[in-house]
Amino acid sequence: MYLKKYTFAISTTALLLANLSLLPDRASAQNIPSLKDTFKKDFGIGTALNTAQIEERDPQMTAFIVRQFNMATPENIMKSALIHPKWDTYNFEMADKLVEFGKKHNIKINGHTLIWHSQLPPFIRGIKSADSIRTFFNDHIKTVAGRYDGKVLSWDVVNEALNEDGTMRKSVFLQYLGDDFVTEAFRLAQQAAPKTELYYNDYNNEQPKKRAGCIELVKKIKAAGVRIDGVGIQGHWHVGKVPLNDIEESILQYAALGVKVMFTELDIEVLPRNFQGADVGQRMTANEQSNPYTAGLPDSVQQQLAADYEALFKLFLKHKDKVTRVTFWGVNDADSWLNNWPIRGRTSYPLLFDRKNQPKPAFEKVIALKK
Repeated sequence: MYLKKYTFAISTTALLLANLSLLPDRASAQNIPSLKDTFKKDFGIGTALNTAQIEERDPQMTAFIVRQFNMATPENIMKSALIHPKWDTYNFEMADKLVEFGKKHNIKINGHTLIWHSQLPPFIRGIKSADSIRTFFNDHIKTVAGRYDGKVLSWDVVNEALNEDGTMRKSVFLQYLGDDFVTEAFRLAQQAAPKTELYYNDYNNEQPKKRAGCIELVKKIKAAGVRIDGVGIQGHWHVGKVPLNDIEESILQYAALGVKVMFTELDIEVLPRNFQGADVGQRMTANEQSNPYTAGLPDSVQQQLAADYEALFKLFLKHKDKVTRVTFWGVNDADSWLNNWPIRGRTSYPLLFDRKNQPKPAFEKVIALKK
């Protein structure tokens, strides 16, 4: 009888040790430096959160997020298709959970996004009336922005309204509401959410032509006596091709308008792509060369990625008086949208943490800037 007990104790201990041995990466992840603490005197450090993370389904992931980040943007759950699925129906469940997550963990929330031409509710496609589009536009902004006034720090009021040449994108809102729809969106958001910061957000708006269009938008909003608090540069760039000079010029020019500057969806693509930017409508066809790193990232690419992130953060620190936030678009490589865009099922490595939340050389380079 005693032998059986002793054997059981050994077996149990062995099993426990075996299970713990499966978790060294996750456990040690809590011992690495904290991004938010490292840059606490410089700018906020944010991440995009998915549904599982907002619902705290994985306690270790929650602990990791809370340790590394002090700001968060919802990846999808506040986009109109999800929060306003039917003409007279809103679904606030997940957005409310996000607000509670932020409150519980002292993480400031950036609402994303009120007006965007993509991920619209299906019923929009059937509308052919300017009056009906305007009704949706007005009610959506007032209802959603109003509900979360004082509960979120900020809103991306309008997302991606510009073409690459700086002209207005031919969206359903431009088609039915005209050139002033961006100004009107900010006016409505200002009325509905007076305690919330209001931002314009876009990709490639560090490029000269698109930047010029973005500057004109900001000036137009301000000239109308409407409040705009910041411009978000998404920061979807490609390894070895980060446009540092354009980025710095954009920080300076946007800040000169009297608005905050932030980097809102930062990642650095390492996989082949035949176009630049982040237009979700663009796709590529898979071929033998399109997913080259399924077994891991070559050291040469890993080091280039690290050098790019180091150069970027040097620039952010140089202009920390103007840059208020740097948000990564995903917690780790497994979360990145780039695994599935513009080709589904690829293995991408665009962030500072690998698929087990372990720091990559890029993380070490970024942290070292403050040591």
